[in-house]
Amino acid sequence: MRAHLARVDAVIVQAVIAGALSFSHLHDVAAAAGQDGWKAWAYPVSVDLLLVAAWRRMRQLQRAGQAAGGPRLWFLVALAASLGANVATAGLLDLDDVPAWLRVTVAGWPAVAFFGGTLLAHAPHTPEEPAASPATDAATAPDGGSSDVEGPDRKVPYSADPEPTPEPSAAPATAPAPAPAPAVALPPALVDRVRALGEEHRSATGRPADPDAVRTRLGLPPSMTASVAALL
Repeated sequence: MRAHLARVDAVIVQAVIAGALSFSHLHDVAAAAGQDGWKAWAYPVSVDLLLVAAWRRMRQLQRAGQAAGGPRLWFLVALAASLGANVATAGLLDLDDVPAWLRVTVAGWPAVAFFGGTLLAHAPHTPEEPAASPATDAATAPDGGSSDVEGPDRKVPYSADPEPTPEPSAAPATAPAPAPAPAVALPPALVDRVRALGEEHRSATGRPADPDAVRTRLGLPPSMTASVAALL
């Protein structure tokens, strides 16, 4: 475990050192080409971001088994920009008097990086293959064959021919429903009150009032529900 952590720590330290040196070289080349101030610091960020984005997209396409020519091209472009800046600061170019082609290349890099990043970001992503669906609980057997339905605890065989279903027996005769109780006559005062409550409910909701609700509101016994319903 300690050896693994030591290897990881060494890789991280090496990556930080290499990234810092490359970042500084790109800044120096951009500053020598006339990009002063914050613009010189933005060039290393642009190059490294395009490098990482192209690498990730290239790996995604390779894992999906598709061609990764486009992302590979932009990866090589960003790698050439980073490697070229590192080589240029080794004394091969006079940074106090850089050639015109280098100034043109540095000045046109933002447009190239933006174009490449847009293509990488908006490229159609390959959808992941759906996971295999679990086996169904019961399988349908073909004609004349048989299959087994396996459960968690036992294996139940069954044949393709369905078992004969017993004929339904005659339904038992049901007793006739009791006749509704005759409506009880209501006093005239209650008649007017029931009709008023029914009209009030209809005007408020647009639906007829419930006889049980009206009867309960008036405090009448259940035997008068039919009389209330007749008035509503």
